[in-house]
Amino acid sequence: MALETVQKVLKVSRFRFWIYAAGPYVVGYTLGASEFNDFLRPEYYIYLIYFFIPANILIYGVNDYFDVETDVLNPKKSSKEMRVVGEDRVRLRRLLFGVLGVSFALMLIQDNVARLLFGGFLFLSIFYSAPPVRFKSKPFLDFASNYLYIMPGVFGHYIASGRLPEPLILLAGFLHISAMHIFSAVPDIEFDRAAGIKTTPVVIGRKNALMLVTVFWTGLAYLAIILTGFHPLSFLALVYPMVPISVLVFGLDINRVYWLLPYINTSLGGLLWLGLVNHKIIPFFPKF
Repeated sequence: MALETVQKVLKVSRFRFWIYAAGPYVVGYTLGASEFNDFLRPEYYIYLIYFFIPANILIYGVNDYFDVETDVLNPKKSSKEMRVVGEDRVRLRRLLFGVLGVSFALMLIQDNVARLLFGGFLFLSIFYSAPPVRFKSKPFLDFASNYLYIMPGVFGHYIASGRLPEPLILLAGFLHISAMHIFSAVPDIEFDRAAGIKTTPVVIGRKNALMLVTVFWTGLAYLAIILTGFHPLSFLALVYPMVPISVLVFGLDINRVYWLLPYINTSLGGLLWLGLVNHKIIPFFPKF
């Protein structure tokens, strides 16, 4: 029974996607850090654990709880994700209240700015799927509200440095997460349309959605190259616009390409983190 419960929690939290909330937090914190001792602070590890597991339970748990009608039609819920029905829905509600309790407890020890940033993350995480707002059912607001995945990075940067990231970095985050959301919603067009959910891809169509993804990820690659002063490794960001192009031009199966994104994000995010550590904390690689 305990093993079964753990397996269900892992499925609800989308363990393949844990890096999507925790990764931005680590990168944001590293970007704001100024010395090695910043990584010895207890709060770094408290929020690292939070954004790895509880945050993902909240994001995807709320989504699963309010997406019962859509999930009945979606084959992903029978294999890589969890279809919440019957008693599982009751258990999920209890789990979500537990995560919210932990979240509110953390807010008690934050300053006002940190509380605002953390509260913004909670608001977007909940009302992306929950009524009456339900951002995911509103074209263009659906991908814009996915800035919730960047909020851990903004929060991490603030608790490390006491200030917010530069505007261009915030813009790069918006371009990346918007492209990620639109691309991930393309395979679900038929299921969302059948359930009456008007996502951006449902409204503008598959081809236009993939073209918009290409524009956003091209913008991200441009900013990555410019902001790093044309560092050779920054050109790896050009992998991102090639993802939708591989579907649009070369006809690759989007369902297979979609499941490659966690590996791409983890690999390039890991390189970004190593580059930041090398540049700001411990120089262990030669600089170009």
